[in-house]
Amino acid sequence: MIKINIEELLKKNNKSKYWLRQEMNLTSRNLNRLIRGETTAISFKYIEKFCNLLNCTPGDLISIVHGKKKK
Repeated sequence: MIKINIEELLKKNNKSKYWLRQEMNLTSRNLNRLIRGETTAISFKYIEKFCNLLNCTPGDLISIVHGKKKK
């Protein structure tokens, strides 16, 4: 399963989900879907913007969790 590490990166940068939503122009629902792994795709444009805002690389943002399956 692919995991988007947004919450961990927000904590590391002392930022809130509200701040990220405002900066990314995302709805609360869409951000939470990304966090919960309920989305099937993310564009390079958004990966780049997340990385710039959260001071990370794509490898920090995205990880693979072995042994777990999506519901």
